[in-house]
Amino acid sequence: MLVRMRLARIVIVEPDEQHMILLREVKGERAFPIIIGKYEALAIDRRVKGEKTLRPMTHDLALSIIELMGGTLEKVVISELQDHTFYAKLVVRRHGEVIEIDSRPSDAIAVAAGLEVPLFVDESVLREVC
Repeated sequence: MLVRMRLARIVIVEPDEQHMILLREVKGERAFPIIIGKYEALAIDRRVKGEKTLRPMTHDLALSIIELMGGTLEKVVISELQDHTFYAKLVVRRHGEVIEIDSRPSDAIAVAAGLEVPLFVDESVLREVC
C-alpha cells in the first residue's frame, strides 16, 4: 500500500556534505528523514522556491526529456529500503503506458519539486523507519 507524503523540510547545513529532507505523512503523524547530498538538497530547495536558472540544471533537464518525449510525471514513489538505502521510482505516463524509472529518492524529489506531483512511500518502508 502506498501512503501519501509531503516534503516537510529541507535542511542545508554548510559546510557539511550530508544534508537532509524530512518527509511527513499527509493524513497522519508519521515522518522520517532522508540524508542526501549537498547538490540534491540545493536543487530541491531551488525548485521548491521556483528559482530559475539561465540554463537547465540536471533535474530540469530530466523533466524536459520526459515531457518532450510525450510523457507526464504522475508521481514519485519511495518503494524500498535495503541496507539503509532508500529506492525510488519516477512514475511516468506516456501514450497510456506507465513507465517506472529507477531513481534515488533525492533525484526523484528534485525532479518533482515545485510541481503538483504526488509523493508516496510504500507502507513497508514506513514500518521500517517510523
